[in-house]
Amino acid sequence: QVQLVESGGGLVQAGGSLRLSCAASGRTFSHYPMAWFRQAPGKEREFVATINWSGGNTLYADSVKGRFTISRDNAVNTVYLQMNSLKPEDTAVYYCAASTTLGGLVLRTGAVDYWGQGTQVTVSS
Repeated sequence: QVQLVESGGGLVQAGGSLRLSCAASGRTFSHYPMAWFRQAPGKEREFVATINWSGGNTLYADSVKGRFTISRDNAVNTVYLQMNSLKPEDTAVYYCAASTTLGGLVLRTGAVDYWGQGTQVTVSS
């Protein structure tokens, strides 16, 4: 059974930092693109960042560009999201996502094959 398990969420003041981790088990994801999405209360789930299989190609939503960094360690099947200069509007449940489509990036929810359970990030003003 495939599992994506996120960790690292929590409460932080505006301007602070958090690092999210997503550990994949049950299948080797080293060949597949992965991503982070987020969903705030009353809003649709939205794309945050994605990374290709090798880590050599990344893409970010405009709202987080320059503040968030996605990376991966294929040796341990883990993807990370380093979040700096956090703002109250970054408050949301953050979801790890994986696609089994070889090549490319994961840019939309419809392209996701596996989701994690989500981790809450709350940024206070």
